[in-house]
Amino acid sequence: MSSSLCDRLKAACLPIWTALHEHPFLIEMAAGTLPEEKFRFYLEQNLMYLPEYSRAIALGAATSRDDTELKAFAAALENIVAVEIPENEALLAGVIELGAEDRGGTLEMAPGTLAYTSYLNAAAFRGGPLDVMTVIMPCAWSYGEIARGLDVSANEHPVYRKWVEFFASDEYDELIEKMKLELESFAGDAPADEAHLVELFKNGARLELGFWEMAYGLEQWADLGLDAQVA
Repeated sequence: MSSSLCDRLKAACLPIWTALHEHPFLIEMAAGTLPEEKFRFYLEQNLMYLPEYSRAIALGAATSRDDTELKAFAAALENIVAVEIPENEALLAGVIELGAEDRGGTLEMAPGTLAYTSYLNAAAFRGGPLDVMTVIMPCAWSYGEIARGLDVSANEHPVYRKWVEFFASDEYDELIEKMKLELESFAGDAPADEAHLVELFKNGARLELGFWEMAYGLEQWADLGLDAQVA
C-alpha cells in the first residue's frame, strides 16, 4: 500500500522532525523546569508570528479554486484568530503573573521569527492553495504531535501544563487530521511537483525548529542591547 503525501513529506525531513520532539525547550517545559523568562519570550514572539501565519492562510483562501478549498482555509484562519491567539495571550498573562522576567520579546520580531514569517508569506504569494497548505502544516502538525508525546504527569506548573493540554486535546487533534486530509485532497492522486512540496515542508520544519532554538536562547537582534535591563 502506497504511503500518503503527508507521510512522505514527514519522512523527507525525519531528522528535523525528531529534533523538534527532542528540543530542550519542550523537554524542560514538560518537566516544569524551563525558565519562565524563556516561555515568556516564546509567547511574545509567537504573538508576532501568528498574525503573519494567518496572513499566509488568508492568501490560500484568496487563491482557492473552489468552495471546498475556501472553507478549509476559512476554518484554519478562524482557529488561529479566535482560538490560538487568545490562548497565547492568556498563557502570556499567566506567566507574567508568575513573575517571568522581560527579556525583550516584544521589542521587535526576533531574527528567527522574521525569517519564518517571511518564508511563509513569500511561499504563499508565489504559490497556490496546495503550497500554502503544505508550508503551514509543519507548525500545526508538529505542535499536536509534540504535545501528545510529552509526559506532564509530574508537572505542576500551571502555565506549562495548560500549553500541553491545549495542543494535546482531542479538538486540536481533529483539526490537524482535517488539515492533513485537506492537503491530500488539494494535491490529488499525483502532485505535479512533489519535490517542490517536500522543499516547502522541509523548510517549514527547519524554521519551526529554529523558532524553538531562538526562544530557548532568547535570541534577539544584537543591536537591541539586551544586556541592559528591559524597562
